[in-house]
Amino acid sequence: MSETLAGSGHDASKRTWLIATSCVGAVGGMAAAVPFISSFQPSEKAKAAGAAVEVDISALKPGEKMTVEWRGKPVWILRRTPEQLAALPKLNAQLADPKSERKPTEQAPDYARNEHRSIKPEYFVAVGICTHLGCSPSDKFQTGPQPSLPDDWQGGFFCPCHGSSFDLAGRVFKNKPAPDNLEVPPHVYIAETKLLIGEDRKA
Repeated sequence: MSETLAGSGHDASKRTWLIATSCVGAVGGMAAAVPFISSFQPSEKAKAAGAAVEVDISALKPGEKMTVEWRGKPVWILRRTPEQLAALPKLNAQLADPKSERKPTEQAPDYARNEHRSIKPEYFVAVGICTHLGCSPSDKFQTGPQPSLPDDWQGGFFCPCHGSSFDLAGRVFKNKPAPDNLEVPPHVYIAETKLLIGEDRKA
């Protein structure tokens, strides 16, 4: 009799433990499910990060560059001088991918797949992140011999992290760690000197 009662008590305790454990597991499962389901709904911050950015470039003088943020990335807008534009075709033989043919859809939209990689030759728009390991290259607009650059340097960008160099159209030079040209983001002119970065629609 005592053994039966003891066994019943043991079974009751076991059932209580199993029920309690199941409840905790269910609650834990529900708690885990909430953030998982929420992850399908982009936050307001995420929506804002992906929004197009309007930029006024009216104050940008020839030879000057400005930087804006789009999707958490630095986007450069460079107003090239006539001399800088004239130097671009002379560099083709020194470049790894002068016509952005290696990854055309990733490197630039259709309207920027030209010699100057831009809609308007004067203005160059690019994501300022090296295609090697994600560093941000430095401006090296001055021409001529400089440390880590060739003697016939025509101006461009230099990544001090691993030595990749790019011309003023964001095209990478041969035999450098960076595998691809700088990315040209989707953009459109909504006025003569006003850009919308992040949209491809026609002005």
